[in-house]
Amino acid sequence: MCRTPLQEMWSSRRCLKMFSQDPLKKWIHHNVRDTIFALSSGRGKCGVAVIRTSGPASQEALHLLTKWRSLPPPRQVKLASILCPKSGELLDKGLVVWFSGPHSFTGEDCCEYHVHGGPAVVNGILQALGCLKMLRPADPGEFTKRAFQNGKLDLTEVEGLGDLIHAETEVQRRQALRQMSGELGQLYQTWSQQMIRALAHIEAFIDFSEDDNVEEHVILAVDEVVVTLMRGLEEHLKDNRRGERLREGVQVVLTGATNAGKSSLMNVISQKPTAIVSSIPGTTRDVVEATLNIGGYPIILSDTAGLRESEDPIEKEGVRRAKARIGDADILVAVIDVSDGLLSQEMILANLQNLYPSLQEDGPRSIIVALNKVDLLSQERIVNLEKLCQEPRLPTLCLMSCHTGEGISNFLRILRDHLEAICGDPLQGAPTITQTRHRHHLTECLDALRRYNVHRQQDLVLSAEELRIAHRHLGAITGRVNAEEILDIIFSDFCIGK
Repeated sequence: MCRTPLQEMWSSRRCLKMFSQDPLKKWIHHNVRDTIFALSSGRGKCGVAVIRTSGPASQEALHLLTKWRSLPPPRQVKLASILCPKSGELLDKGLVVWFSGPHSFTGEDCCEYHVHGGPAVVNGILQALGCLKMLRPADPGEFTKRAFQNGKLDLTEVEGLGDLIHAETEVQRRQALRQMSGELGQLYQTWSQQMIRALAHIEAFIDFSEDDNVEEHVILAVDEVVVTLMRGLEEHLKDNRRGERLREGVQVVLTGATNAGKSSLMNVISQKPTAIVSSIPGTTRDVVEATLNIGGYPIILSDTAGLRESEDPIEKEGVRRAKARIGDADILVAVIDVSDGLLSQEMILANLQNLYPSLQEDGPRSIIVALNKVDLLSQERIVNLEKLCQEPRLPTLCLMSCHTGEGISNFLRILRDHLEAICGDPLQGAPTITQTRHRHHLTECLDALRRYNVHRQQDLVLSAEELRIAHRHLGAITGRVNAEEILDIIFSDFCIGK
């Protein structure tokens, strides 16, 4: 006889209960985990280094390294002489902090040794821990992995911690810290709980409606929950990839005709000779990149080949790559040499359209027009260009000279304003999607909810399956997918099977 999903879960639940009630199996489950150790601070000479252990043998290791007969108070710093367990030789005098599980980063018994950061001291203590048979060196990321496995962090918080460690700018730090605090995970967990309750109700209706234990209005309530979830997901996905751009770096592309001053601007912004500058047209043949921090926002600045027709196969390839990079740009900086002749509003628009014929097809795009080489102009022409900058039909215009540095600070201010418009303030508003992985699962979750509505009037079992798929994708983001929660809600909400 075929089992319903609910009956399958109930059978699994009984197995889990039997496992948890077996003392031998509980003892095995507790002791399968090794005790690990590693240097938690960065390598190299430093004032203080932190060496951490985690696992059931942390207490024994602490006794062997310090000769203490009892554990120190948890989360209190205590001075200790750290000794070699084999020879008894003094390795260092440092501070020891004991964390009793589950009140620790990993959820296990942990100990931290804050010692002098010289390589000899650190290596000596690591070797002392390594000679203890009940300890082993930690794998990369294993402390954080255990924190996740023990329910101290969900996957979004783990990713936030990783982003915080790798954050290079102030705004990246803010976004990572907010995600690590669990705000993004809490949003997804709220949706997940709503989805679990809806799934529990529809499962109960399928399996128990014939016994009149579940009324039909329950399904209508599920429909309302699905509509609410779809609206929330759609709004969350309409974020213009702000979080991902901030995490990975905003693509800023310098483009324009040959000898307009793109490479010079690249070097001025980078404050180093990143690109080769020459009076010979077509010097830049490939895309030259630099990762920079502009006002706290990370950017990937790309200098590209000058856009012109050429028979040179190498230059043609450079132009092709330049156009491809233009298509990927978040911010396009069109560099124009204003010393070539008079400029008007129509000429600038025509220039942009000739250089970038796909702009109208691509829709709105963040564009800055850098009018370079103003140091070669008369005051009268500069005044005329300043008036041109006020034209509302034109993109943002900026007068500048890469040779003298005039207008560069204004250009950087304009660039930062564009970055802020794209990325926003990560501390304001709802938390944003920061990973491509999140966006994939959220999109799949939304698609499953839409299919729920398609199947709703035809087959309730198929609708329930789509709801289960949606919940599975949402749970994949945080790493928490538990069928047991569905059973708990069924029995608490409907008192079935008492």
